Amino acid sequence: MFQHISDIVEEYKPRLADGELRRKLGAIGAVLITGPKWCGKTTTAERIAKSAIYLHDADMREAYQRTLKVKPSLLLEGEKPRLIDEWQTAPILWDAVRYSVDRSSEAGQFILTGSTTVNESKILHSGAGRIGRMRMHTMSLYESGDSTGDVSLRSMFEGNEVSGVSPLSIEDVAALIVRGGWPGSLGKSLLDAQVLTESYCETILRSEVKTVDGVDRDSDKMRQVLRSLSRNVSTQTPDTTIMADMSAKDNAPIHINTLKAYEKTLREIYVIEDLPAWTPKLRSKTSVRTSDTRHLTDPAIAAYFLGATPKGLFADLKTFGLLFESMVVRDMRVYAQSAGGNVYHYRDGDGTEADAVIQLRDGRWGAVEVKLGSGMIDEAAENLLKIKNKIESESLGEMSFLAVVTASGYAYTREDGVHVVPAGCLKD
Repeated sequence: MFQHISDIVEEYKPRLADGELRRKLGAIGAVLITGPKWCGKTTTAERIAKSAIYLHDADMREAYQRTLKVKPSLLLEGEKPRLIDEWQTAPILWDAVRYSVDRSSEAGQFILTGSTTVNESKILHSGAGRIGRMRMHTMSLYESGDSTGDVSLRSMFEGNEVSGVSPLSIEDVAALIVRGGWPGSLGKSLLDAQVLTESYCETILRSEVKTVDGVDRDSDKMRQVLRSLSRNVSTQTPDTTIMADMSAKDNAPIHINTLKAYEKTLREIYVIEDLPAWTPKLRSKTSVRTSDTRHLTDPAIAAYFLGATPKGLFADLKTFGLLFESMVVRDMRVYAQSAGGNVYHYRDGDGTEADAVIQLRDGRWGAVEVKLGSGMIDEAAENLLKIKNKIESESLGEMSFLAVVTASGYAYTREDGVHVVPAGCLKD
């Protein structure tokens, strides 16, 4: 029942989450890693764990269930740190872990992984102060080896100028969007990577949407929701527009409550990952919009539901640009999390916007515009400079940098101080 994992040997590409997990385990008794299925949570945990229990192991399922009914703490026995994979299938283990951590007061005892959220009514204690949390995403371009890492997010926060050359052509970027960031796609042909994406997306429709609460949802209706969300990725499109979009395609109308329920389910299995609005105080009376920007956890999901291919993206540059922005936001989330920050978007009533605002815990912030082609760099830089002039830095922390992220080319700092950085040059 108690599997040791010291013999697990596999080719492993380091993740930025590795360092975060080690830091958290050094400070707290247990760490919960959440994120979409197949993003690498278990593999990352296995690099540090010294024993493990896999609750989805079909061969051990009955034995685990018997133990859970009699003495759940038995499943926690093993060399520490102990990995409890997909813990949400046995919510009682949360309280068992919390109690074990309370009793020993030692750091680094358990790593829990989960691909779905859990109804908190099924656990007795939040785990605050005992169980830390961290989010994993699909792989950034730097983690997958597709970015040189010439330009560091941390370095930009220090006020340094940038330089570098992206190895990626615009055609490469289109292929990377369709490929996605799942570790299982690395080293595979694009066609094989698309098969993996298809398997992931179809699994969402067939079974994953039922795992949260056991409700048998209409897979055709869920497909329509995901297709419409994919068409509106990287926008602040409201639910009413999503409903109209779905109904316009010769589909039966969907009720707003049904749509919200489906979106909630997709968030609970980490498929939807909207970008929250940044709402700073402004010197002027300009209103700040608070709607989230719509994003899926990986741009390849949107590409799949839109039937997009690398060649097809060049025939629809608007969609290409929106999916590229979503890929950059995914990467920025990974880099910002590693640097100790969060990512937001900004848009005010005057139309001034930033596709991403990265804010560190100490209050420093940087704003990013994402542009597929070089022809819009000047306009993007102008918008960013307008934001700089509007924000009260003394109340929100110092503005550290402004950057336009492009698809290809050179990284450099303009005379006005705005950085131009290809996505294939970025790292944390």
